[in-house]
Amino acid sequence: MSESLVPRYSELLAAVRARTPARILVGRAGPSYRTATQLELRRDHAAALDAVHAEIEMARDLGIDLVRQFQLFEVRTRAGSKQEYLLRPDLGRRLDDASRELIRKECPTKCVIQVAIGDGLSAAAVALQVPALLLLLDEEARRRGWSFGRPFFIRHCRVGVLNHIGDILDPEVVVLLIGERPGLATAESLSAYLAYCPRPGHTDAQRNLISNIHARGVGHEEAARRIMALAEQMRQRQTSGIAIKEELAGLSHSVSAASQKRLRSAD
Repeated sequence: MSESLVPRYSELLAAVRARTPARILVGRAGPSYRTATQLELRRDHAAALDAVHAEIEMARDLGIDLVRQFQLFEVRTRAGSKQEYLLRPDLGRRLDDASRELIRKECPTKCVIQVAIGDGLSAAAVALQVPALLLLLDEEARRRGWSFGRPFFIRHCRVGVLNHIGDILDPEVVVLLIGERPGLATAESLSAYLAYCPRPGHTDAQRNLISNIHARGVGHEEAARRIMALAEQMRQRQTSGIAIKEELAGLSHSVSAASQKRLRSAD
């Protein structure tokens, strides 16, 4: 390569790498990654494992002020441990009996918006994304004049649990904020699943998803706007899932719930 082209080539590589966290154009040493790249892979793999196996402590990870402000409390699914939760996804989709009674006792019914927080497959995502996002959702609900149910935290949670929340509290829209399955690009990504009047037996076809909520993906303010815009559509049309299309500014087409489902899911 001509020496005059080296600076331009380096700038091009830097620009391409800045567009994605994927490990592209990183070079190699024989058939292997370079040492720096290999060490980064090991670091990110360790972060992903930690995110999956870590347990949330509400006061430590969400902040004592947030816990007090929203009077957050904890419930559990039928998965008795993190190990059982990872091996038995079905148990993470159902609340245990004591939790159902506690939710029924502590939360108002028939609210417009009911938010639940699930640990999912990334405790790191919940700790880093939920505090700011929950405040924004509450603020936007108040601005719209919508009733906002008392949020709560669900340990060992899978997406399907929102069906049982709908059955217990009968809100118009359930929003489940849940840690996504971590990858080697980030272990800090949160998903927001929404459903209109969910009930046991409902499937992904009746849910909508906004995923990749993290520092290099969808920001907190954008996520809150998109969540509330979807909730507005659901209320107007009295349905959710494949019948609802998210209108994204700057795109020439709508993104349906079915296409969103192909994104990284916590379930």
